[in-house]
Amino acid sequence: MTVRMRKHHLVPVLLLTIVCSIRSFAQSGIDTILPVRGLCIAAPQKAGLDAFTNFITKELAPRQVNTLILRVDYNYQYESHPELRDSNALSKADIKKLVAACKQSKIRLIPQVNLLGHQSWAAQTHNLLRVYPQFDETPHVKMPEKYVWPNPDGLYCKSYCPLHPDVHNIVFALMDEICDVFESGAFHAGMDEVFYLGDDKCPRCSGRDKAELFANEVRKIRDRLSMKNRELWIWGDRLIDGKTTGIGMWEGSFNNTHRAIDLIPKDVFICDWHYERPDKTPVLFAAKGLRVATSPWRTPAHALVQLNDMLSFRKGSTPEMKKYFQGMVQTVWSPAQAFLDEFYGKRTNPDAGPNTQAACFRALFDAIRDVK
Repeated sequence: MTVRMRKHHLVPVLLLTIVCSIRSFAQSGIDTILPVRGLCIAAPQKAGLDAFTNFITKELAPRQVNTLILRVDYNYQYESHPELRDSNALSKADIKKLVAACKQSKIRLIPQVNLLGHQSWAAQTHNLLRVYPQFDETPHVKMPEKYVWPNPDGLYCKSYCPLHPDVHNIVFALMDEICDVFESGAFHAGMDEVFYLGDDKCPRCSGRDKAELFANEVRKIRDRLSMKNRELWIWGDRLIDGKTTGIGMWEGSFNNTHRAIDLIPKDVFICDWHYERPDKTPVLFAAKGLRVATSPWRTPAHALVQLNDMLSFRKGSTPEMKKYFQGMVQTVWSPAQAFLDEFYGKRTNPDAGPNTQAACFRALFDAIRDVK
């Protein structure tokens, strides 16, 4: 997920007001427990596995984090498709260490593999399209030696073609296998920032409704998971009308996929990320009958507003609506070890000021602790 941020100035009085408002919920005696109190982060590398399991038991558990989404992608020694493994990928025994730490800490563990979009990054093609280039939605768009944005091809990240007859044989095998080894009842498919879809030059997708293409891919993935009573989680940006809302092309859709919000199954769980502003789009998803959690990133002031909003939505909703407002999922977009180094003060960025991932994580879960 790419992040484009403008500088925001933290106002101490504003922060104090937000924190006091959050604490007032705890004092009111009203049930404001958040069903989902989550963290989404890259799965650790082998060398950092022990440090990360330590982080689960010593940092996440005491903060009452109850959901951990690990972005695995190809950082696992897949047996179904070993050709797609990263070098030095995590083994089954490595994953079982993470599973055990989460069980001990009563944390729900959910694996993520990016499906549909995010099949490349900058000048690098990721494993699926590198090994199976025939799945590429836009094979005519060549990967540059040096990536810049914007560019004439509108290249951000590659997508696989959702109508290729062989693609799901591969991705479903990966999905089944990673859920099995994680012993997980849910799977996060990513599906954010899909800019290449229904391309005019694609022999299968050309001329098709992009909302229907997106919704049909969501449904296919969801239906596969449901065969083993697993649920699908995705990012929510492609389901928001970026033009009408003014949210823009990154946190919303400019290619009409937003209409898929009325076409996808209602049991899909939405992670609604907003980083530049604490936009109140959880109301949109809840009103459509979709469970939603708000996902902040690195700005503590925004995370506290978003938490306060989520608590307000839950407090002010009818019982029928309250169940859709599920909670918070903090996102981290650096490697796991880099985040741990920042969290423990081993690495600092003097230019970041107060807006860091570690600072946002601490502020959010300190505030959630006060609610509890």
